[in-house]
Parts: sequence; C-alpha cells; structure tokens
Amino acid sequence: MFDKIVFHIDVNSAFLSWEAVHRIEHRKSTRDLREFPSAVGGDISKRHGIILAKSISAKRFGIKTGDSIPEALQKCPKLYLAPPNYGLYERCSRAFMEILREYSACVEQYSIDEAYVDMTETVELWGGAVETAERMRKQIYRELGFTVNIGISENKLLAKMASDFEKPNKVHTLFREEIPQKMWGLPVTDLFFVGRATAKKLRNLGIRTIGELAKGDPEILRAHLKKHGEVIWAFANGMDVSAVESEPIPNKGYGNSTTVAFDVTDASTARLVLLGLAETVGSRMRRDKMKAEVVSVGIKYDDFTQLSHQRVLEEPTNITMELAQRAGQLFEEAWNGKPIRHLGVHAGRVVDQDVSRQLKLFDDTDYEKLEKMDRTVDQIRRRFGIDSVKRASFVQSPIDHLSGGISREKRSVDYERLGM
Repeated sequence: MFDKIVFHIDVNSAFLSWEAVHRIEHRKSTRDLREFPSAVGGDISKRHGIILAKSISAKRFGIKTGDSIPEALQKCPKLYLAPPNYGLYERCSRAFMEILREYSACVEQYSIDEAYVDMTETVELWGGAVETAERMRKQIYRELGFTVNIGISENKLLAKMASDFEKPNKVHTLFREEIPQKMWGLPVTDLFFVGRATAKKLRNLGIRTIGELAKGDPEILRAHLKKHGEVIWAFANGMDVSAVESEPIPNKGYGNSTTVAFDVTDASTARLVLLGLAETVGSRMRRDKMKAEVVSVGIKYDDFTQLSHQRVLEEPTNITMELAQRAGQLFEEAWNGKPIRHLGVHAGRVVDQDVSRQLKLFDDTDYEKLEKMDRTVDQIRRRFGIDSVKRASFVQSPIDHLSGGISREKRSVDYERLGM
C-alpha cells in the first residue's frame, strides 16, 4: 500500500474536444472535429493567429500547438479552423472539475484542462487506483462527452508523466518501481521542467534520455545548470515532495498583456492600451485585496524583439490611474520609436491592501477618493457587466477599455455566421 495515491487528469485536445462536443450536442452538427484534420486557432486579422489545439489527424500532418496559422495551412491546406470560444471552455472546465470533486475533496486545478487529485483517502471506495481511474474516465465521457488521460502514481510528478503516455482516452500507472521500464528510455525532453535550452545543455553533456539524466552526477549537473540541474536530476529519479493543493496559492504578482490588431506607432495610443491593461490588473488586485510595490511594462516590436522596464513605486497601490501613469512613464523611458505589436503591464511584490500610505507635503492627490471610485466602478461592472462603465477616452476607440487576457471576441462564437 502506498503512502499517497495521486491522479493527474488531462483532457485530450481540450479546446478541440470541447468544441466538437458542443457542435454535436447543441448545434446538431454531423461532423466530429476530432475525426478529420481540424484545429482551434486564433484570428489572423487580429494577429492572434496560432494553433491552440489540433485533432489527431491534424497532428499526423506535423501540425503542432503554437504553430502560426499560415504554417499550419502550409502543412495541411485542407485544415478546418474553428475559432476559439473561451466562454464555452470555461463552462466545460467547471463541469470537468465538478466530477473530479465527486471522488475527492482535494483537487488542485493545474490549468483549464488538467488537475491533480489526491485519492489517498478515498481510492479504496471504488476498488483500487486503476479501477477508480477507469470509473472516473468513463463517467467524464458519459456525462460530458470528451475523453481524458489519467496518470496514477505516488506523487504529482510521476502522475503527470504517466498521463502523457499513450493517448487518447487511457489510464496509465507510473510507480517508483516502474520508472526504469516506463520512463528512463524516454527522451530527456519528455521530462517535466526540461525545455529546449536545458535539453541542449544536457546533450552537450552526452545526456539524451531520462535514464541517462537519472544516472548522471548531480555535482556535474549543478556545475552546468545550477539549482535547476538538481531539480531535474531529482525528477528523473521520480522524486517530488510537492503536495496536492486544493486551495490556490496566493498570487505573487498580477499581469496582463495584449497583442494589438494594428502597429502602435504613437505614444498616445500606447498609453491608451496601457490604461486598458491597468484597468484589468487593478481590478484583479482590488478583488484580492492586494497592492503592488513594483510596476513593469513589456514591449514587443513588430520585428518580435522585446524588452521590459520596471520601477519600485514610492507607495504600494492598486489604483487604476496610478498604475496607468507609472506604466506610461516606464513606456516612454523604454520605447525606441519602433512600431509596437504587443504591450504588457505587470504589478509585482504584492502586499496586503491595508498597508498605510505615507503622506507627502506637496502631493495634493486625493488617493482615498480614487480608491473609492475604483471600488464603486468594480461593483457596477460586476453587477451590470464590464461595459456598463467606460472611461470617455475609450469611446469610439478601437482599443478595448478592459484590454488583455482573453479578448471578448474569443469568449463566444456566432455559430449562425459560421453556418451552423
């Protein structure tokens, strides 16, 4: 009997699967997106043109998540592209998590389409780990219409590795005694936390498989990869002490960014984009009763070069206008005049909102009034919708007054316009 039993549940091609089920069940479509070359992708006209999810048959053409749409169409000219519908995906994710909570009170949502479940206390209720996972997998398909992979192990790392084995619609185990047979022969790039740069350094050390990494000298790995070398060596040996956390970890920072549909070539437009980003960042901090001590701005130019610039604030804040003003100052200090395609605002080093503000002799700004105004606007938007209050500078502007994150055109789809 293991001290811990952890499941990792991952939806197979989540966005595509959820789109397919919705079209079949609610739009009466006779075509299943999962059965032919198809993908969910962004809007090229708004410069969000990448592949977000693809079918197995599209994958056979070499299409990968993150490919640009022109790249994907070059690989498969007949690829069917479905527009993203994040409102649908959020509803599907909630229904998915509700089923997982029927099996355990300890569920950690890792992303919109995957979760860890600590099954230690409840797994025997259904006859054992594999039997329980099979029951869970079948229930999700029966009630929600999409398939999942489930990995079973004694810790989160190995459970996640197991769920990535053969897909779709499978249950796999990866306990410690199974590591040499099931994991060590895999390429080192399959190991959690090993990206392209790390894999290149490992290849230079003659390490190409997870097994070679597991048997490597930790001192040599530390010399070449510092602390990260120790971490991935431990992972290669199946070591992971992180617990399944049912409560979200508090934010260490708040950020938002947006790709603008056109090149930004003047400071006034850039400031308007930054104000829209500050609106969303500020509202999220106020919701969590936090303030930030550091503000940073990120800029990506039309040639995809990028930079960031940050500053420690004199006083912590979550006031929208104060965040926007500081972001605007940072932008003007950093911008080199080149056309901009992407802007971001990040607020870091967060503290509790009850921290007091140090008054200054020659500063006559009424910060208390600004805070009350922001809180009132937040309440109105929550009650009557995000467009119920809008700053005058955004009226008749192509810039969204609440910029960044998932844009509103991605939150729903006009299926009638698509002919469905």
